[in-house]
Amino acid sequence: MLCAGEVGQKIDKKTYNERVPDLRTELLLAQNQLHVSADFSVIAVVAGSDAAGKGQTVNRLHQWMDTRFLQTHAFDQPSDEESERPLAWRYWRVLPAKGLISIFLNSWYSEVIRAMLAGEMSEADFARALVHLNTFEQKLTDDGTLLLKYWFHIPKKVQKKRLKNYASDPDQAWRVTEQDWWNLRHYDRLRPICERLLKDTNSSQAPWLVIDGTDRRYRELTVSEHLLQSLRSRMQSAPTGTVPSPVPVHAAEAAPDGPTVLSELDLDQQISRSRYRRHLVKWQARLNELSRRAQKKRVATVLVFEGADAAGKGGAIRRVTTALDARRYEVIPIAAPNDEERARHYLWRFWRRLPRAGDWTVFDRSWYGRVLVERVEQFATEPQWRRAYQEIRDFEELLCEHGIVLVKFWLHIDPDEQAKRFAEREQVPYKQYKITEEDYRNRSKWPQYEAAVQDMIQQTCLPHAPWTLVEANDKYFARIKVLRTICEQLHDAIPGKK
Repeated sequence: MLCAGEVGQKIDKKTYNERVPDLRTELLLAQNQLHVSADFSVIAVVAGSDAAGKGQTVNRLHQWMDTRFLQTHAFDQPSDEESERPLAWRYWRVLPAKGLISIFLNSWYSEVIRAMLAGEMSEADFARALVHLNTFEQKLTDDGTLLLKYWFHIPKKVQKKRLKNYASDPDQAWRVTEQDWWNLRHYDRLRPICERLLKDTNSSQAPWLVIDGTDRRYRELTVSEHLLQSLRSRMQSAPTGTVPSPVPVHAAEAAPDGPTVLSELDLDQQISRSRYRRHLVKWQARLNELSRRAQKKRVATVLVFEGADAAGKGGAIRRVTTALDARRYEVIPIAAPNDEERARHYLWRFWRRLPRAGDWTVFDRSWYGRVLVERVEQFATEPQWRRAYQEIRDFEELLCEHGIVLVKFWLHIDPDEQAKRFAEREQVPYKQYKITEEDYRNRSKWPQYEAAVQDMIQQTCLPHAPWTLVEANDKYFARIKVLRTICEQLHDAIPGKK
C-alpha cells in the first residue's frame, strides 16, 4: 500500500489557489451542518512517516475550519498516568461528542509500531495488537462514528533530506528528535511493519487513504477534499438527529423457559448475627492486608456490583470500602447517562473512571446496563444490546490483560424479599430516598429482567472475568460472600509471595 505514496504527486500553485477558497467555504458549511444536526462524530486519524507533513496538514485544517468544533489530540510516549491503565484508555477518554470532529495525530498506531520496531513485541503480540485495534475501531463505527484514516508516506531519501534541512535550520531544528533519526536508520525494517499494519487494519468501515507527502499542496488538498466528501456522503446517506425506533421485546425474552442461573440459587442460606460479626472482622482485616499488598505491587482493582433492586448492593459496598484506604478507592454510582455521556459510546463513561495502579474503582451498577435495563426498557435497540455482549467481553479482556483485577457480583433476592425491603424503605425515614416509582416499575418486569440476566451470565462469564452470584436474601450471608470472594480473587492475582 505504501507504493501509492511514492508516485510523486504534485499540485501547482495556480491550481491550489483556485481550489482553496471554495474548499474552505464548503468545509465550514459541512462542519456547521455536522454540529447542528448530525447524530454522529468524526475522528480523523493522521499517521505515517516522520517529516511527511502530518503536523503541517493538521495545522492547515485548523486554519480553514471552525476550531470551536475541531480538536486535535497528539499522542507521544504514554505518561505515567496513561501507563498505569490499558493503552486504549487515553484514546477512549478524549473521544469526541456527536457533532464534533477530532483529529488524532499518530493515535493508537504509534505505540504499536514503536514497540514492534524496538523489539519489545513478538510477532504474535503484534498480530494480537492489530486485532485489538480493529476491534476498537469496529466499536466506534458500529456506534456511528465516521472514522477516517490518513497515512502520510515519503520515500527514504526524501525523509533523510527533510530531516537534514530541518536540523540545519535554527528555526526548525525543534521538529527533529533523536527518535526521528533512529527511525530513519531503521527505515528498511520499519517499512514492512507499516505495510503489514496498513494491510491488516484496512477494513471496509475504516479504510486507509495513503497520502503522498512529498508535495505540501497535494497533501493539503487531498486530505481536505476527502474529509469534505466523506462528511457530505455520510450526512446524505442517513437521516440525522433521529432516534432508532424501539424493538418490541420478544416473547422468549419476557418469560424464561425452564430453570435459570437465578432460579437455581439457594436463597435460604444464612448465617447468625454473632457469626457474621466474627467473619466480618476476619475478612475485612484480610482485605485490608491484601489491598496494601496490591498497592505495593501496583495492582489495580475494579469491582462491579449488579443485582435486583434492594438486593443489598450498597450495604455490601460499604462493608468492602470500610476495609480500604479512603485515599485509594472511588465508588461510582451509575444512573441514566447525562447529555455528555449520551453523545458518546456507552463505554466511554466507564473507560474514563478506571483506577490508577494500586487503586480501586467500585461500580455500583455498570456497563451491564446496556444488556439489562436498556434492553428491557427498550432504551437500546436489539442490534445494539446484542452487539454489546462482544463489546463488553473485549473491554473486560483489555482490563485483565493489563493486570487489573476485575471482580463481578450479581446480588439476587426473591420477589417476596424485595417486597419486604421496599415496604421497610417506605417506613424508615432515612431509607425513603432509596425507593422510587422506577423500582416498582422494574419489579413488574421481573421475568424480562431474569431473562436478560440469564443471557448476560451466559455471554459474559469468562475465565478471566467470571461472575459471582450472591444469594442475598440474608444480608449477612451476602456481605461475607462478597468479602471472601474479593479476597480470594485478589490473593490469586497479586504477583510474588502470597
